[in-house]
Amino acid sequence: QVRLVESGGGLVQPGGSLRLSCATSGINFKIHEMKWYRQAPGKEREMVASITSSGTTNYGDSVKDRFTISRDNARATLYLQMIDLKPEDTAVYYCNTNSRWGSQWGRGTQVTVSS
Repeated sequence: QVRLVESGGGLVQPGGSLRLSCATSGINFKIHEMKWYRQAPGKEREMVASITSSGTTNYGDSVKDRFTISRDNARATLYLQMIDLKPEDTAVYYCNTNSRWGSQWGRGTQVTVSS
């Protein structure tokens, strides 16, 4: 059974930082491309960042230069370091990968940026 469990969200002031984690199990983590998505109230889910098995990264335009995706294959864990957070970054953040059983999602972690 594939499990993706996000953590690290919370309430932060504008300009603040957070580090999200996604602990995985049930997949051979090191061979999987991993992604972070987010969904704000009333908006469609959007891809925030992705990282391939070889470490190549890609970012959405709205988070470039502020967010950094990384992975620890030994711990089978995905990370998202977020700095200079803005109110528009408020959303539920989800971890995602594709497996032989289809697209896999965690339950998400809430990030709220507000003063």
